[in-house]
Amino acid sequence: MNRIQRFVSVKHLACAVALAGFLISPTRSLAQAGGGGGGGGGGGGRGNFDPAQFRQRMMDNYKERLEVTNDDEWKVLEDKIQKVLDARQAVGSFGGFGGPGGRGGGRRANNNNNTDTNAAPADANGGGRGGRRGGNRGTPAPETEALQSAVEAKASADDLKAKMAKVRDARKAAEAKLESAQEDLRKLLTVRQEASAMLMGLLR
Repeated sequence: MNRIQRFVSVKHLACAVALAGFLISPTRSLAQAGGGGGGGGGGGGRGNFDPAQFRQRMMDNYKERLEVTNDDEWKVLEDKIQKVLDARQAVGSFGGFGGPGGRGGGRRANNNNNTDTNAAPADANGGGRGGRRGGNRGTPAPETEALQSAVEAKASADDLKAKMAKVRDARKAAEAKLESAQEDLRKLLTVRQEASAMLMGLLR
């Protein structure tokens, strides 16, 4: 191949690359624009989260999974289920600092408008799989907050020991209340319903 032929070949190659870039760039720009719009739409969906509506869907899910068809029976069961969820939330308020249930984890989940929701039916109190802020491990218990403050203030060993003892005692009391609520619910269920409730995380 002589010099002129090589020059022509290189020129053609350069033109081909430029044309390919011209054709690809608009497609890429459209894809990026679409992706951005999708992200915005997702954020808008999270912002429209309705706790009451979510709770109703969660309870409807429990009702369906427990195969309850009688409304009067469901009213009784729903009350017992709610007490279990509330008790479980209290136990979860003793979660680790900086993680779910702690100050740091609470802020992160809250910013994400977490709907754990929250698999097994997640609930407004953080039931099901991965329940978090606004749920099972929502606002830290007062004893947990006091211990966190003591750690941040570099309190004395005796002060820390006293506050840790209060956390342990409060957690035990919350766990006992949860067990009691679960037993009250268990008494109203058939064996099949009890099995379903265990799979949903309502019972141990």
